[in-house]
Amino acid sequence: MAVLICIVSCSPKPYAATDKSYRKQAKAYAKTILLTDSVTLTDSAGTSIPSQWVGTTNFGLRKPNYVVIHYTNQKTSDETLRTFTLPRTQVSAHYVIDKNGKIYHMLNDYLRAWHAGSGKWGNNTDVNSSSIGIELDNYGDGPFAQAQISSLLALLAKLKKAYGIPKANFVGHSDIAPSRKQDPGVFFPWKTLSQKGFGLWYDDVLTPCPDDMDIIMALRIVGYDTGDLKSAIVAFKRHFIQTNIDPQFSGPEMDVLYNLYQKY
Repeated sequence: MAVLICIVSCSPKPYAATDKSYRKQAKAYAKTILLTDSVTLTDSAGTSIPSQWVGTTNFGLRKPNYVVIHYTNQKTSDETLRTFTLPRTQVSAHYVIDKNGKIYHMLNDYLRAWHAGSGKWGNNTDVNSSSIGIELDNYGDGPFAQAQISSLLALLAKLKKAYGIPKANFVGHSDIAPSRKQDPGVFFPWKTLSQKGFGLWYDDVLTPCPDDMDIIMALRIVGYDTGDLKSAIVAFKRHFIQTNIDPQFSGPEMDVLYNLYQKY
């Protein structure tokens, strides 16, 4: 029995190597931050421009202002953890939440994960630099586990309080990349999240939209990139309609869009 206990307790952590790599990279960034060399510049005539480093006392870390929610589209959270710890994949997230509710914290909230790609939301064309990425262990073909959503809500509450993230700034991957992505998909409970303070939702009683409402303008005001209009409509409907995601609006769906764009 004693031998068995030693085997279990002495076995290496499955991600010991990547944890070590993380610490090494973090130390390298810390060295960069500590550099105090003044800029070296010359003017158009080749004359050196005088410069001197004077450290300010007024600064802080960049803080996240958005949360982007994804599904993993992989079979298990272990598969996702492996994907996010292989350098060749070039993808990552701050958090991964297992179906059983366990949360894996993979990157300091102040650092830039590679989860959003070339996503765009409103005028923000570098979503990675201003957001936290959360991956939910889900293949995209069915509802999310209750334990998983409970953990997500607890995590979102912590992030919202810590960084002052506005309610409207909790979005999905397909919202910021409508022509490329579908996650977190039509099974994701956006209405439940909105009721808890994360993301906007439309009112139960809707005012009919005006006949001359500009659909493109309304989608842009909400935040969608309308460069591919059909994809933007589908992404909007995937988030807010969910029962029908064809690339055109019915009358009631137009009312939903009208109600939402007035909230932004």
